[in-house]
Amino acid sequence: MWLGQPAREELRPRLLVVDDEEAICFSMSEYFSLHGYKVDTARELDEAEELLKRSEYKVVIQDLQLSLTTKSDGLEMIRSIRAHNPQTRIIVLTAYGSAEVEDEARRCGADAFLRKPKPLSQVAQIVQGLIESPPRSSSMRRARPA
Repeated sequence: MWLGQPAREELRPRLLVVDDEEAICFSMSEYFSLHGYKVDTARELDEAEELLKRSEYKVVIQDLQLSLTTKSDGLEMIRSIRAHNPQTRIIVLTAYGSAEVEDEARRCGADAFLRKPKPLSQVAQIVQGLIESPPRSSSMRRARPA
């Protein structure tokens, strides 16, 4: 029985949740773990980048504003994920969303843009949909209609 456990663990889709709010990291980790995902969390950009170097993630769920001063941390992370892990799907989950910020996040490579608060069941539906659908090519990602 013990021998089979690592194989099952490898089959679980890996998620990375990046948010500066500990409660959000905790609740998402608990929810998605109970629903069959392997979940890592990070509260800062540097921590997230280290995890991304060590593991392959199916989906990253991230806030845009990872510090009190700037939204650029989140946009920088989207660009970095897209450059180094092009198959990873990216969901932005933020309380600081406007149409302009959403367009910028999508131009950087975000696959979905959600505004907080969002029920975890709805986030899970989007995660599952992204895992089941093939990633768009980078040229299609940029050619989004206005």
